[in-house]
Amino acid sequence: MELDSILGYLESKTILVTGATGLLGMVFVEKILRVQPNIGKLYLLIRASDANSATHRMRNEIIEKELFRVLREKWGTDFESFISKKVVAIPGDVASAELGVKGFELRERMCNEIQIILHSAATVDFNDRYDIALDVNTFGVLHVLNFAKKCLKLEMLVHISTAYVGVGRSGLILEDSSPMDELIKEITKSDLKVLERNMAVDKLNELKAQNASEKVITNKMKDLGVARSKLYGWPTTYLFTKAMAEVYLEQSKGNLPITIIRPTVVTSTYKEPFPGWHQGYRTVNSVIGTFWKGALTCLPIDPTAVMDLVSFIPF
Repeated sequence: MELDSILGYLESKTILVTGATGLLGMVFVEKILRVQPNIGKLYLLIRASDANSATHRMRNEIIEKELFRVLREKWGTDFESFISKKVVAIPGDVASAELGVKGFELRERMCNEIQIILHSAATVDFNDRYDIALDVNTFGVLHVLNFAKKCLKLEMLVHISTAYVGVGRSGLILEDSSPMDELIKEITKSDLKVLERNMAVDKLNELKAQNASEKVITNKMKDLGVARSKLYGWPTTYLFTKAMAEVYLEQSKGNLPITIIRPTVVTSTYKEPFPGWHQGYRTVNSVIGTFWKGALTCLPIDPTAVMDLVSFIPF
């Protein structure tokens, strides 16, 4: 789509964003508000106990970030008024049914208004606790999908996955040649989500019955995630739970219009709103940052290796 047609499409749209405190979600929110100020409304699902706490998190962890500097300068003294009209913080959690949104009236209003859902919430720790990774990365997608099916005006559900669900494959991977064939077979012959959830719950209950410390519980649940992932041929808990999410999304989507985006290693902004903004020193950013500061003078690596990095570019 050409830029003009995208901007035209987004005008007056109401969008639900999960994971807005994360890098991808935050860049999306800033971009939408900057290039299409006539957006209808942005609902941001934020983990919080109530509306005030959600709004506080939205302000501190999103709107007040340096990323919004250009937008703030553009609107000047009207910035706060603009944000209050366009952005609504919703307390909730993708790990919960109904996305953890409390109150029937609020859910009904959202379901009557939302036209686009961007689901970017995830735990990106490669080997997080298995119970947490399952709840957020796998079952979170199903909760979003169930909520989407109740949205009467929904036009699009966009799910942020990862290119590395194609683990073990190289070159061009077509949609009709799934890198998850074996996983699909496992899911088809057994209810894998029930099996894995029960596995995680039983292990957690066992550890609690032993009065294990939080540190021990965390380490044991991480070990369980690694073991279960490798059993099915996946190198990390993150990839396994994200791959399962894609399979269940495909199997349960029905007639919903769904787009899956699979980025590789995301680094920083490329041009907009200004070059070089990133959210902390994680993954490859720590290498880039230490090199820039002169603390890293060399990096032993295969000179023929290809590292696939993504910077945010204008749509």
